[in-house]
Amino acid sequence: MSDAVAASVGDADRPGAASASAAGRPAAHAARDASAAALRRGLVALGDSITNGRGEPWLGVPALSWAQWVAEALELPFTKLARDGARAEDVLRDLAPRLAGPYDVAALYVGVNDARSLDWDAAAYERSLTALAQAAGASLVAPADRAAPGRANAGRLLLLTPPADLGRPTCAPKSLEAAAIVRRVAGEQGALVVALDDLAGRRFVLPDTVHPTALGQVEIAARAINVLAAAGRPPRHDVWESADRHRSRRAARAADRRWLTLLAQDLRRRAVERLAR
Repeated sequence: MSDAVAASVGDADRPGAASASAAGRPAAHAARDASAAALRRGLVALGDSITNGRGEPWLGVPALSWAQWVAEALELPFTKLARDGARAEDVLRDLAPRLAGPYDVAALYVGVNDARSLDWDAAAYERSLTALAQAAGASLVAPADRAAPGRANAGRLLLLTPPADLGRPTCAPKSLEAAAIVRRVAGEQGALVVALDDLAGRRFVLPDTVHPTALGQVEIAARAINVLAAAGRPPRHDVWESADRHRSRRAARAADRRWLTLLAQDLRRRAVERLAR
């Protein structure tokens, strides 16, 4: 037994040592809690496969989640709570309980799978999204002056709308209804809205018109960054400069060939789905 351990054991055997230890425990717990409260956990993003960000490089840009691009531009730690195929109720039930703030930014991109589902339930989606926004908002860094929630040191809550042209066959007008719900919930919860209604085209979206290309992920990030900057949270560097996409004609031709290959695959998927109906 080392001298340090022996001394500790000997001290514990002295009369009054236990009570002294017990008296010191609340102070130690308070110090630990204060340290945890001071630890700011950066950016947390909740969502589905789009927020997961898996895919393939595009014009030399790596396949990363839009939320990771945002976190890197803001130079914040990043936590991703996302699951492929998740709907709002799934994120609320399975992922929201893992929130462990305080976060500087919380971002919700939830609703694409809800709007594309055959059993779309607008009221259920709005209930789940509202509960998610409340949970994410409660996990944010509180402003130093709680009477002034707009202060620069307060955390920011972002809600992203789904694109209007979503899926093949398109799920409109359900996507438009989902976007309206996002805006309504954001207004009620004091959140910022990142509008993706017009996100479209082969540069930003794959042929299934659901999942973004690697460039599309950067475009989503750029829009989120612009919204945060307007709210007093500017980036440390430009996300498009960080992406550093290839601009040569050769790279563009390679991207076009790959997009056409993916289009052929998606056309086969659509045909199989039509036959299965």
